[in-house]
Amino acid sequence: QVLLAQSGGGSVQAGGSLRLSCYGNGFSYFGYCMAWYRQTPGKEREGLATVDTVGSTNYADSVKDRFTVSRDNAKNTLYLEMNNLQPEDTAMYYCAARSVRGDLCYGHSWWSVEYNFWGQGTQVTVSS
Repeated sequence: QVLLAQSGGGSVQAGGSLRLSCYGNGFSYFGYCMAWYRQTPGKEREGLATVDTVGSTNYADSVKDRFTVSRDNAKNTLYLEMNNLQPEDTAMYYCAARSVRGDLCYGHSWWSVEYNFWGQGTQVTVSS
């Protein structure tokens, strides 16, 4: 059974930091591209950061220079380090996994429909 289990998140004041984790099980984690998204009520899911199987990363302009995505394949875990958080970062955050026809995944995609598996979501709330 495929599992993407998220942890971390919570409440923080503006300027603070948080780290999200996403543990994958039940699939070949090392071969998948991974991503972080977020969503607020009434808005579309927003792609934040992606990392492929060789560690190449890509970021949305809204979080570039503040957020850092990384993966530890030995632990089947994806991370999102979030610094200088602002109230507009308040959202439900999701991790996601994408494969490419069973081969190792390279490159980046913001198309959420291309992601095979999703985490359960974790709330991040930033107060001013």
